[in-house]
Amino acid sequence: MLSGCGLVVLDPAGDVARQQGHLIIISTVLMLLIIVPVMALTVFFAWKYRAANKQATYKPDWDHSTQLELVIWSAPLLIIICLGAVTWVATHMLDPYRPLARTGPGQAIAAHVKPLDVNVVALDWKWLFIYPEQGIATVNELAVPVNRPIRFRISASSVMNSFYVPALAGQIYAMPGMETKLHGVFDKTGTFDGFSANYSGWGFSDMRFKVKSLPAPAFDQWVAAAKASGEGDLSRAAYLKLEKPSQKEPVRHFAAVDPQLFDAVVNMCVEPGKMCMHDMMAIDAKGGAGIAGIQNVRSVTYDKFAARGTGSLANWSVRYVAALCSQQMHSADRPDARPVNPAPLKGEGLPHPNQAPERTALNAVPRQTS
Repeated sequence: MLSGCGLVVLDPAGDVARQQGHLIIISTVLMLLIIVPVMALTVFFAWKYRAANKQATYKPDWDHSTQLELVIWSAPLLIIICLGAVTWVATHMLDPYRPLARTGPGQAIAAHVKPLDVNVVALDWKWLFIYPEQGIATVNELAVPVNRPIRFRISASSVMNSFYVPALAGQIYAMPGMETKLHGVFDKTGTFDGFSANYSGWGFSDMRFKVKSLPAPAFDQWVAAAKASGEGDLSRAAYLKLEKPSQKEPVRHFAAVDPQLFDAVVNMCVEPGKMCMHDMMAIDAKGGAGIAGIQNVRSVTYDKFAARGTGSLANWSVRYVAALCSQQMHSADRPDARPVNPAPLKGEGLPHPNQAPERTALNAVPRQTS
């Protein structure tokens, strides 16, 4: 009856999505075990105990039945226990971060099979796919070989999106400054739809892409064609141009890509001279750089007033946190060039508002008496 509705969630082309579809069916059936009898009994009681039926039992003082209470409480409890068990198992087995162990029922992945790595970046309002192994990148087109596990690393450039290919696997969020993962596999060839399942602004409705599941030889041919007809190298400068908001972006191929680009996107340091987040965290983990590292902070705006990549090159050295390899600050430039007493402060001897200047904490010295 619903064959014309195109329910791709219940008729996917990948093992992970198929297991998720089975989970939906199992959960629905378990809940219907309670819902259907309740709805049927509601109609039955309304008909049997209607005012016109004088043969129905009339007990106005009846208020309790142990047998009925057992049925009312035990049946839903058993359903909840079953749903909890199914949910617990499926949550671990279908964890998007969990590497795949099979491509289908009874089809274990051989130890020598290497997953295809695809780095995904959600831009405004388009999708960028980077193939580290093949050294290419695409915009709004994803091609993968059939029956080969796929390992996605997902991030975003500005706002949160949701990467979703219903025929392949479940959705997972793409967030700026963070990396999420997703594993999936196609067991059928064909062309499928992918899109963002999270509203992200003006061009959100056109943030869609085609996913091609190809045989291995056809995938190799697709990679060769992308290298031959690509627009050139997707360098960091080219990425900053691509990152600018645009709508209805056509399919584009890049014949080469900076191997460090995705990590720079995740760490928000694509711009030249900008400190990466992992460097910041390394400094923080060691207690911070203090005065010795004050030259790293040129301006604390850090993407506060403009989106990444929208400013001019001349302002980068002012607007962004400088890299650790920037010029060192001379001692005369330090805000406090006086020597610092390394002795810990104890509290005693601190200057009082009404105390003479010569008896401050730094120069107060006990005097010997004869």
